[in-house]
This record gives sequence, structure tokens and C-alpha cells, in this order.
Amino acid sequence: MHLIYLDFSKAFDTVPPGQLLVKLEKMGINMKIERWIRNWLKGRLQRVTLKGELSGWKEVTSGVPQGLVLGPILFNLFITDLGTKSGSVLIKFADDTKLGGIANLEKDREIIQEDLEDLVNWSNSNRMKFNSEKCKLMHLGINNKNFSYKLGTHQIKVTEEEKDLGILVDHRMTMSCQRDMAMKKATAVLGCIRRNISSRDKEVLVPLYKALVRPYLEYCVQFWSPMFKKDEFKLEQVQKRATRMIREIENLFYERRLKELGLFSLTKRRLRGDMIALYKYIRGINTREGEELFKLSNNVDTRTNGYKLAIRKFRLEIR
Repeated sequence: MHLIYLDFSKAFDTVPPGQLLVKLEKMGINMKIERWIRNWLKGRLQRVTLKGELSGWKEVTSGVPQGLVLGPILFNLFITDLGTKSGSVLIKFADDTKLGGIANLEKDREIIQEDLEDLVNWSNSNRMKFNSEKCKLMHLGINNKNFSYKLGTHQIKVTEEEKDLGILVDHRMTMSCQRDMAMKKATAVLGCIRRNISSRDKEVLVPLYKALVRPYLEYCVQFWSPMFKKDEFKLEQVQKRATRMIREIENLFYERRLKELGLFSLTKRRLRGDMIALYKYIRGINTREGEELFKLSNNVDTRTNGYKLAIRKFRLEIR
């Protein structure tokens, strides 16, 4: 698998309002709504401050305002036609775009390269440029051919790890780098709580841990859930330190501390989250993804609930 991370240069600030309104009209947006959006986009002014001195006001001639719900919505509508003819997998999330595909042969590489050229042509015609320096290529899989690609005239740099929507992904998909990053952030916040909160009561520290520390250890964990015991142990160490901060239970065993505080181990919480996700897949809430991941068994006993899964074989190195 070859995965190309694409980055728009100042994405939200370069959307041309004229072309955006034309696309909205083609999509069949109500005339009153289109007129409202037109009035909302025009007449915006900006100025800058340098060493306490203010510049004069200048009209903003491009871009959609950030910090509002409507900004990302309009941006997504503007890039709807990006990669519609792509023969490879194209994934878009706001201004984060990824192009990927399996490339074992030269003709596979040419398909991905043609898709890249189509994306460059789209960016030129829509006045949105890719930042060539920030676009990266990652090779996944054993015995990868390590083909190279060009974005326009620029050779895309190869990377061994890249942050993907807040998750650090490496070319081996072991996710140990993400574990280290999550641990570092959670430990820093836990240290800040230790230094600045004088109280050691569970009524104070447990809510702070749940709100400020644990989210770092569990952000998108269904994707990067640790596969090695050493990774599980290191993540659990953060919660162990947090429970040891609480007065009167710091000398108890870890399992007893969790029981006293009404908490579960991080391993058990991940298992619970996996079971919830599995339930959604096989019950049809996420039908398309569920069909790709799970297959119901035909050997179903009449006394079961009819949702027995077929046991499949997987190659261990395919994460």
C-alpha cells in the first residue's frame, strides 16, 4: 500500500467566493440561502498589528471564515468534486486529504500518479494550491516496491511516520509511536495537576483525571489500540500514578484502588469499547464497514441469538 498525505496551502483562506457560489448554485442550493451566504461572505474587512501600530482596513477577497460551523461546511461543499474520477482510494476530511492504493506493479504506480495529476489540475482550476513541502508519501507492507511519485514537478518526500487526524502512524503500523505521544501528553497534564492542586481527595482528583488526563490515553484508541504487552503496561502506568495521588488509598494494590474509586483498568475499557463498536457493526449501524470487517457464521444454533461470527484467518503482520 502506498499512502500519500496531501496538504492544501492555507486551505480555508484561499477558497474563491465566486467559484464557491457557482458550485452551490449547481448543487441546487435554494436561492434565498445562496443570497444569504453571498452577503455573509462579502464586505469582510481585516487589518494587522505590528509593534503596536495598526494598518488600515483592507477588504478580504478570498476564503471562508474559520471558527464557525458554516466555514467547514462551505469548504467541504467546495471540494466535493475533488477526485471524482480517481481510480485510487481518496479520503477527505475538511482540509486533510489522503490518496492511497495498492501498487505492486508499475502500472499500479501509474494509476496513482495519474490520480495525483488530476488532483493538481483540480487545484489549479479552483485556485487552491497544494503545499508540496508538507505533502508526504508512506510505504506500507512487507517487500514494498517503494515507488516514488511527483506532485506537479515536485518529488514527494518519503516519511516513516505521519500524524493522521491527531494519530501518529508509522510505516510498520505498530502504533508504539502513538502510545509514546499519548503517554507524554497525559503525563504532562497529570504533573500539572499534581503541582497546582493541593487537595488529594478523590472527589477532586478523580473528576480532573477523567476530564483532563484519560482522554489523551483513549483518543481514537479503537484505531491504535496497543498490540503488545509492553505498550499496554506503559499506558496503564499513567492511570496507576494518578490513583496513587489520592490520599488514604495510595498504599493499596492497583486493583483495590480502582475498586475504591469506581474505575476500570484501561485494558478493560478498551475491550468494552471494542464490544460496543462490534455491536454497532453486526446490528447494521455501520453496515458497510461491518461487512468488510466481520462475517456472520452460517453454523448457527437455534438457541443462539443469530449473531455468531465466523472465525477468519489473518496475517499477523497486517496490522
